[in-house]
Amino acid sequence: MSPRYAIYFSPAKHSAWWTFGAHWLGRDEHDNRTLSQPEAAGIAPAELQTITAEPRRYGFHATLKAPFHLSDGHNEADLVARLGRLAQALSPVALGPLQLATLGNFVALVPEAAPAGLHTLATACVAGLDDLRAPLSEADLARRRSAGLDAREAELLALYGYPYVLERFRFHMTLTGPVDDAMAQRVRLATAANLAALNAQAPLALDRLCLFVEHDSGAPFRRVIDLRLSA
Repeated sequence: MSPRYAIYFSPAKHSAWWTFGAHWLGRDEHDNRTLSQPEAAGIAPAELQTITAEPRRYGFHATLKAPFHLSDGHNEADLVARLGRLAQALSPVALGPLQLATLGNFVALVPEAAPAGLHTLATACVAGLDDLRAPLSEADLARRRSAGLDAREAELLALYGYPYVLERFRFHMTLTGPVDDAMAQRVRLATAANLAALNAQAPLALDRLCLFVEHDSGAPFRRVIDLRLSA
């Protein structure tokens, strides 16, 4: 099975935001190493382990171009070269304060206000690299459509292999898998002090494109290269 690649944003390793997110999920995505999870007030260790199981496989990140197989005639070196040129053409985006939001049935970090230039950057990652993406299989298309997409999302899925792009894009950094409203509120309370300190002391900027790879189906995604935005 060929690997799948994804273009994500993740904060610099050992930065304050990365330390928070990676330890919350319990995994260092660089070397697939287990990390100790924090003591979360109101959430038992076993509960935290369970609710973070799904996002743990992907690592602490925000999706810019969703996982894809490479199209025929392209290899990882081609992708890295194109990603490097794209990074040189893009400027960092200040994300402003982040807050917790419940998106569907999971909890994620999202900007409090729409950051200037963010959608332009995300669109460049989706459209500017799409010739490197292999078309989705009919099984993958059917699986995505079964999630109850509206007409525009189905159109975007057919065009770009993912329904939440262009005007449907929403920057988010996932902190949990599916949770109920009560657990979502417990996550909010457990992280409130940390988020307030991070927003005040370490304002976050989207300053890099990160290439992640899933070597085998269902395997943890590994972070293999960071490319700084330098326009």
